[in-house]
Amino acid sequence: MRNRTLGTLGTAGLLLLSLALAGCGSSGQSGTKASSTTKASAGAGGQACQAVPGDQFVALTDDKKLQTVDNIIPAVNAKAASQPLLDALNKVQATLTSADLIALNKSTDIDRKTSPNVAKDYVATKGLASGVSGGSGNITIGAANFSENQTLANIYKLVLDAAGFKASVKTVGNREVYEPALEKGQLQVVPEYAGTLTEFINKAQNGSSAQPLASGDLDATVQALTTLGDKVGLKFGQPAEAADQNTFAVTKGFADKYQVTTLSDLAAKCSSGLVLGGPPECPTRPFCQPGLEDKYGMKFDSFTSLDAGGPLSKTALKDGKVTLALVFSSDAALAG
Repeated sequence: MRNRTLGTLGTAGLLLLSLALAGCGSSGQSGTKASSTTKASAGAGGQACQAVPGDQFVALTDDKKLQTVDNIIPAVNAKAASQPLLDALNKVQATLTSADLIALNKSTDIDRKTSPNVAKDYVATKGLASGVSGGSGNITIGAANFSENQTLANIYKLVLDAAGFKASVKTVGNREVYEPALEKGQLQVVPEYAGTLTEFINKAQNGSSAQPLASGDLDATVQALTTLGDKVGLKFGQPAEAADQNTFAVTKGFADKYQVTTLSDLAAKCSSGLVLGGPPECPTRPFCQPGLEDKYGMKFDSFTSLDAGGPLSKTALKDGKVTLALVFSSDAALAG
């Protein structure tokens, strides 16, 4: 997956996962009991809510915007950012939804189709190769080393080809490699993630302790990203509705039983019985357990140390060992 930490978490969808971050701390089996402060702060008037095992997951909407947005956005070397190129990319952006992104990931990660073939089907189905024109010259599109980003890069390639460019996809690796290459013009386009890229450039420009500029406000985050991009020679297309960001999920059985669709619903309806699952650092990170407690007033009976949206979290949800777990909003299993 892309470089992401609990400092830039996000919202929305149904879920399962293929990322495996190692992470069982000493509290991983029995969990860590919530503090008395946590218990005192939560959900007066709610009920005891027990985990419901199940294979399907629902990511609860982050209605108070605890997490940082991470909508898909094309990053473009400023010298290559012609209007025909931006117009072609923005046609993709205007079409791409979170449901589309989940379906694309299912095609590669579960159905085992190749990213180029998945991209070809998507472009044909959505009619993205029509109505674009005016392009010329070679365009190299950088892709990170995970399937979602490679599929997006191949979608961009096909649409840019249709617009008259001669586009190719080069899998480069992680952001520490491809972002400098994009600034230097060795790459011309990369499918990116708005919040994560904002903080990557922010820290590169302003130091590792720089005040965060990405937030739960998409417009403000993109404006900050645009300003940072001007300093390093990058331009950006429009953000898509589709996002790949951190979020919190319950099983569909739990969501149906307790009638919860948002994190506020969960906090209001469940005053006890909640077990939170996540990476070992979750109890100390402001966008994980402390954020859920402070912003939503949630009460957790315990915390179970797992991973960041990976197989451990999936299995714990499935087996009813945790009620709520950190997951990623575009995961393939959310295809239902």
